Parts: sequence; C-alpha cells; structure tokens
Amino acid sequence: MTDRSVYLDHAATTAVDPRVVDAMLPYFTEKYGNPSSIYSLGREAHRALEQSREQVAAILGADKREIIFTSGGTESDNTAIKGVAWWNRLKSKGNHIITTPIEHHAVLHSVEYLQRFGFEVTYVPVDRDGVVDPGDVEKAIRPDTCLISIMYANNEVGTIEPIAEIGEVAIRRHVPFHTDAVQAAGYLPLDVNKLNVDMMSLSAHKFYGPKGVGILYVRRGTPILYQQSGGAQEGKRRAGTENVAAAVGLATALTISHDNLEAEVQHASRLRDRLIAGIEERIEHAHLNGPRTNRLPNNVNFCFEFVEGESMLLNLDMAGIAASSGSACTSASLEPSHVLKAMQVPIEIAHGSLRMSVGRENTEEDIDYVLNTLPGIVLRLREMSPLRAGQESWGSGDSHTEHTHQE
Repeated sequence: MTDRSVYLDHAATTAVDPRVVDAMLPYFTEKYGNPSSIYSLGREAHRALEQSREQVAAILGADKREIIFTSGGTESDNTAIKGVAWWNRLKSKGNHIITTPIEHHAVLHSVEYLQRFGFEVTYVPVDRDGVVDPGDVEKAIRPDTCLISIMYANNEVGTIEPIAEIGEVAIRRHVPFHTDAVQAAGYLPLDVNKLNVDMMSLSAHKFYGPKGVGILYVRRGTPILYQQSGGAQEGKRRAGTENVAAAVGLATALTISHDNLEAEVQHASRLRDRLIAGIEERIEHAHLNGPRTNRLPNNVNFCFEFVEGESMLLNLDMAGIAASSGSACTSASLEPSHVLKAMQVPIEIAHGSLRMSVGRENTEEDIDYVLNTLPGIVLRLREMSPLRAGQESWGSGDSHTEHTHQE
C-alpha cells in the first residue's frame, strides 16, 4: 500500500464541492421546514426549493414548471421511459420503443421490464466508436413508436452522441425523445431546445453535488403517466416530501459547473490527452475504446490485452489509484462490458478494460504517477497470465500504436 492517493473515477461519483455543502447546511438545521407547510418555516423551504428549480431551468433553457426533482438519474430514466410507455398503452397510441445497446442499465433494464408487458424494443446499433447514426434511428421508427431514448454521452467509453440531430428526427416524426445526460453535465451544453429533447435526466453526484438527488426535465405537453403517487408535490408529478437541502445542493453544483464550463473542459481535456498519450507510448497492446475527439473531456477507457480488468483495479488500488473496469453499477460483475460488446470488441479483450475519469482536483503530477505505475502492473499481470500463452494480439500482431476501432 502507499500513502499516495489519486482518484480517477469521477464518472462513478464526485466529491461534494465545499461551496455546495455550505449552501445545503442551513436546510438541515434552522431552515428545516416542510415545503408543503403554510407557516413561515415551510414557506422559507418552499422558496429555496423553487429558487433551485429556477436555477436549473435557466441553465437548461427550460421553464421551471418543466423541472422535476428526483432521487437521481436512475429514477429520472425510469420515470421518463415507463411514464411515456404506459401513457401510450393507456391511450392505445403505440407500444414500440427505440434505444441503443450501450445505454446505462437504468435505461436498458427499464425497457426490458416493459418488454415483459408486451412492449417492443428496437436497439439501434452503434459503430466501433460507439456512435449512433441518426439515419438508423429514423429507419427504426414505426407507426407505433412511442419513445426514443438515447444517451447524450456514454458513461463507459465517453462517446458523445449526435443528440441534436437525433432530436430533429424525433421532431420530424412526432416521437417523444428522452436523453440520459447524466455523464454530460459539467462538460457539455445542456440547453434542451438546442438539443431538441423532450426529456432529460441528470444526477447531482456526477457534477460535485450530493448523492440521492437528480432532475427530470419534461417538456410541457409531453405525454407521460407519472409513476410515484401519494401527494401533490412536484406539481403532482412525484409524490413525497421534497429533499430541500439536496435540491439546493444540486442547483448550486450545476450552477458552478455551468459557470466554469470552459475552464473545466480545458483542464480535463489536458489531463485526459496526457494520460492517453502516455499509455499508448508506454504499454503495448493497449486499445483506446471510443473516439479520439468526439469523447467526454474527462474520459479515458482502454483495453489491455492478456490481462483482466479486476486484477488491474486491485493492483492500482494498492498503489493508491482509484479507477474502474466499467460503469459503477456493474463493476462487481465478471461479465464483459455490454458497451464494449456492442462496439464489437472481442470478449477476451473486453475483459481487460480499464476506465479512468479525471476531475477538478487532479493534476499533471497525478497523471504522471499513474503513467509511472500502470505499465509495471500490466507487465506483471501479463507475466502471470495464462491468457497470453499461444495467443496473438488483437489485429494479428499490430503495433500498440494502431489501437483504434475505426474501420
């Protein structure tokens, strides 16, 4: 073990910004009222809740009445997908859903759940960089298509999807369009009108806010049957006493990220590119997953041949480096990434995947420490690995510099 600590798993979660904590604290103590109460303590909490809603709406280019506070990205995805699907079932308007095979499991498991009730799902394929072709989306639309749900940016390989173009297709064909933008917040523009989306999911803990709170943007007029009953909160769209402190934290964190977007992108991109270049220079048979340019500024994802991702993670942890072998929700699974499988990465290669995602607090010294540590770990694991015996490198012995998935 080492005293050195380098956190490179910001795609899984981030530390809460101290400014966010300061903004939240009063609503745990002296401003603790229930925002549904009519006395002054309740009205004070209600004002804070609505001010937070206005902050979020302004950043998204939305009306504040289109913002629903939820428990996070998973609930937002579930509400959007199941809500639109069940409304259409109720109105006999169609039961066909379009998505992709690289979505977060909050989306994939939601559509799989709906399939058990007779809904039909088309999974539009992605190319070897994980990019969806808007033309393929349009070809998949049927007269009974009731929803399109495609993520803004992939949580594993960082691919940025052509959401605005897909949204244009959805508008032209009159199909509601939802995007999971959980990984995009803090690094990409979130204007819902420019993106042409009807629904958008966000989660605060991905952009230095608290865990357990997110938002679902729902464009006015979108046909949706809300899922949580029991009260009139959130405009009768999500029952339950609102978590005022968390909503304040989300709005504060999103505002900070929005106000510093350019600087955040430049900082993350510089560290990302330093890490990618260093890995390609120092480690043979390392394959960059996802596109070189059209990717999230903070995302680095490689497959290392002849090693397993879990072994790399354990060795990195002993060196004080936190990373992941895929999305946080599936990091305990020994199954290869569904994202890499959809991108046609061979299963035996996909088992050696490693995702590193940089953040605000990371420095060039952190990256250099990783670059001085990771090659030795990979070398030791390869020397012990039975995977290497008698096998050729992916690409029949190509150099490690020829690593991309592009045709």
